[in-house]
Amino acid sequence: MSALYLLVIVSICVAGAFLAAFIWCVKTNQYEDQKGSSLRMLYDDEFQREIYK
Repeated sequence: MSALYLLVIVSICVAGAFLAAFIWCVKTNQYEDQKGSSLRMLYDDEFQREIYK
C-alpha cells in the first residue's frame, strides 16, 4: 500500500512539472506563430526557386 502512495505523489509531481512547463511556454510566447511553420513548409520550394533564378 505504501508503494501506491509513493506512485500517487510522484505522478502528481510529474503532472505539476508538465503544467509548469506549459504555463512557462505560454508566458514566453512559444505558441505565438501558429500558422507560420505549416505554411512555410508548403511554400519552401517557391522561395528557393526565386533565390536561384
